[in-house]
Amino acid sequence: MSKKHKVSNEVVEDAMKMAKATQKPGQTKEQTKLIAQGIQKGIEEYKKRHKQKARALDKEKNKLQKKTESQAQVSAELAEETIETEVIIQQSKLAWGLLGLSWIGFIAYLIQSGSF
Repeated sequence: MSKKHKVSNEVVEDAMKMAKATQKPGQTKEQTKLIAQGIQKGIEEYKKRHKQKARALDKEKNKLQKKTESQAQVSAELAEETIETEVIIQQSKLAWGLLGLSWIGFIAYLIQSGSF
């Protein structure tokens, strides 16, 4: 089962133009047709490789885009966690500060009342 792929008329015409442009004096029509077929195959191969490269670049672009999106999500989550951590730290400092202030007040009260 060999696959026959259709060649566009434009490619055939371009190949024939190139073959005729490089035709040597005394060259037969058959030789020119063979040269045109070779040029046509070269054009087909070039287009095939170009499509493969374009697909590979698209795949890489999509992978990079997905990776960038996932990193953005992770960094957003980390930023949220960081904000929560900072709030907890500030609350903790506030609580310790109030505790220390209350102890200082309690000690000052004891000293002033003469119980200490």
